Amino acid sequence: MSESPPIHELHFEDAPRMETPIPGPNSRKLLRRQQEIDSGAVAYPLSVPIALDEAKGATLRDVDGNVFLDFFAGIGVLNVGHSNPYVLEAIHDQTERLVHTIDFPTEARIEFIEKLNEIAPGKLKDHNRVVFGGPSGSDAIEASIKLAKYNTGGHGLVAFKGSYHGSTSGALSLTSGKKYKKHYTPLLPDVVHVPYPYAFWDGGDEDELAERALAEVRSTLEDPYGGLANPAGIWVEPIQGEGGVVVPPKGFLRGLKELAEANDIPLIVDEIQSGFGRTGKWFASEWYDVTPDAVPMAKGVGGAGLPLGALMYHEDLDTWGPGGHIGTFRGNVPAMRGGVRAIEYIQEHDLLSHTVDLGEYIRSRLTDAMADSPYLEEVRGKGLFIGAEFVDAAGEPNKAAVKEVQEYCYERGVLVWTAGRHGNVLRLLPPLVMTREQAEAGLDVITEAIAEQAAGGASTGS
Repeated sequence: MSESPPIHELHFEDAPRMETPIPGPNSRKLLRRQQEIDSGAVAYPLSVPIALDEAKGATLRDVDGNVFLDFFAGIGVLNVGHSNPYVLEAIHDQTERLVHTIDFPTEARIEFIEKLNEIAPGKLKDHNRVVFGGPSGSDAIEASIKLAKYNTGGHGLVAFKGSYHGSTSGALSLTSGKKYKKHYTPLLPDVVHVPYPYAFWDGGDEDELAERALAEVRSTLEDPYGGLANPAGIWVEPIQGEGGVVVPPKGFLRGLKELAEANDIPLIVDEIQSGFGRTGKWFASEWYDVTPDAVPMAKGVGGAGLPLGALMYHEDLDTWGPGGHIGTFRGNVPAMRGGVRAIEYIQEHDLLSHTVDLGEYIRSRLTDAMADSPYLEEVRGKGLFIGAEFVDAAGEPNKAAVKEVQEYCYERGVLVWTAGRHGNVLRLLPPLVMTREQAEAGLDVITEAIAEQAAGGASTGS
């Protein structure tokens, strides 16, 4: 086994470094070729028009030789960075031996499940089971729906406004975003979306908002005319991601857990984006001292970006018989090897503490930038799960401002992403291996972009 290199050795040097305007000539050629033959569903190159060639750590190089600082890590997938050599070594070794195993036992599978138990949140440690069904977070959500229905006999699902849980039919049913689902209805019946406490837009005291949201859940579950006759479970993101990096008040998840227990249904905490160290805890629910009944996970689970979805759940819910949940790709052993190595890397380099410290630094820089912009109104998040919300002169959502900031940044070698119900939240999800020096360089560009955008006076949200 090779040594695990420190984080400052993982990256291309001198990032950001720009050789051409964006997009460069080679990127333009590949973008044209893609447009001619690829699906109309392709989206990301429309926002960031580059073609990729190579990546290391928290840096990316495009086909024109431009080197970028990566502040979105494949939308929170590459928590230990691009092409981490410690992770890739195990993946390469496993790939040469055995790749596809369905659910036959392998050392890789057993070691990975044991490693997941080692980092399991709260009382799930030593009292859990893990099921693999497919390669994505959507698959993990589908597994959680089946688990809840199978164990409760119910079919009603409680989810939240502002939520995003995936793109398959069951996951879309839980997702509240109309743009994702409006062309594909009808979806699952008996799904109720209740308010998620979002102080920025809802106004009022955070604790009052949490109580109001919990009262809506209680009414849905317990009011004789609450409308949901046969509930199966509650699905919640501990921090809403696509909804705008919305951090709930401290008592919110605890209240949901109490309501779930009182009504004898599971609380499913979706850690697909917030898990695997993203917030400075292995799972974001740990910040709230709440043990979920089930935890869908994906994104960072495969270590190096290999696709793998999993569902960890309390052992009391393990009532399935053989074949109770299946999937052809539930035996992706290279991804499992990568997952073990990623956990080891985070542990060996104390990346949870690093994530907390670096996140505080990034949020402080963004908070300071509010003084230079009448449009940047709130900075929030935990660890390296960060959102900055923009409004226009009338206080309405300002999507245009965020797009201007994003464009300014990628033209200067810093890749950032967006979120929010109105697309007006700047979302930062850098790899946990980003160094302080890289964060400083990136924030110099990001804060300059915010100031330039403010000086330009984009005052409408269109």
